[in-house]
Amino acid sequence: MNILQYTILLLCTTTLLAQEETEIYVIDIQSVEDTIVIKNVRNISNNIGYDSQPSFSSNEFLLYAGTENDQTEIMSFNLTTNTKTRINATTAGGEYSPQKFPNSNKIAAVRLDPDGLQRLYRYDLNKNGLAKSTALLEEYKIAYFAFHDDNNIVASVLNNNDLELIKANLTSGEVDKITTNAGRSIHKIPSSNSISYTAVNEDGVHEIFVINILEDSESFYVCDLPIGIQDHCWYSVSELLLGSGSKLYKYDFFGNAKWEEIADLTGYNISEINRITVSPDKSKIALVATPLTSTKD
Repeated sequence: MNILQYTILLLCTTTLLAQEETEIYVIDIQSVEDTIVIKNVRNISNNIGYDSQPSFSSNEFLLYAGTENDQTEIMSFNLTTNTKTRINATTAGGEYSPQKFPNSNKIAAVRLDPDGLQRLYRYDLNKNGLAKSTALLEEYKIAYFAFHDDNNIVASVLNNNDLELIKANLTSGEVDKITTNAGRSIHKIPSSNSISYTAVNEDGVHEIFVINILEDSESFYVCDLPIGIQDHCWYSVSELLLGSGSKLYKYDFFGNAKWEEIADLTGYNISEINRITVSPDKSKIALVATPLTSTKD
């Protein structure tokens, strides 16, 4: 698959999210010597339809894009009470990639409307009901994004047959292009001013790069993701995690500097792991996967 074919496939996937059948799993984790021990694996969505794109808004709450009444909405799951709540007021469009603003109670998400309009929105939570939305960076068709702080984000933007990566200030509206051929996996690196992103090389492999978006600096290469893998996340400032098939892998820059298997989740009815994220206190991971056999009601 060449880069143009890959990009077209990615654009098509963006508009077909609601047709996928995926589940969200939360797993307790603990770092022990050179590995990560997992326990208490549970399916927290267990829902017919598309459930994906998890992000921790705190150690107690997990946001995700979830199907409700055949519509993709912003869902918040309370990990203490095991209850879920829809965040947004229902619109004709579907909401994706929900994330909490780092230093406020506002939520950001990408909304895809039936007419094809795709924009980033801010959702202001209030005590009187479901959150109302306000469009951000209205000139840009944002696909995926990550916060550095409440004002600064890095995002991949649809531009014709390509995904371009930009850094943007939500207050001033200033936007700078970083690169082309961007991927969907964008993450703030813990305890740093840097954000990682993926770019797709001519062989279709996703390469991880890091950039300090508050400085006028160049991106630098970190490592390749395994062939066929699009997603990664940071466990610490020097450790990466990803899922492939039913297995979890870790890359330790201070260790062997290669992807090493740390867990096999086949016994938990899990396959085709993709998106993955870590809680702020590093006690849990959330991931998206396909059940080996259906457990839905």
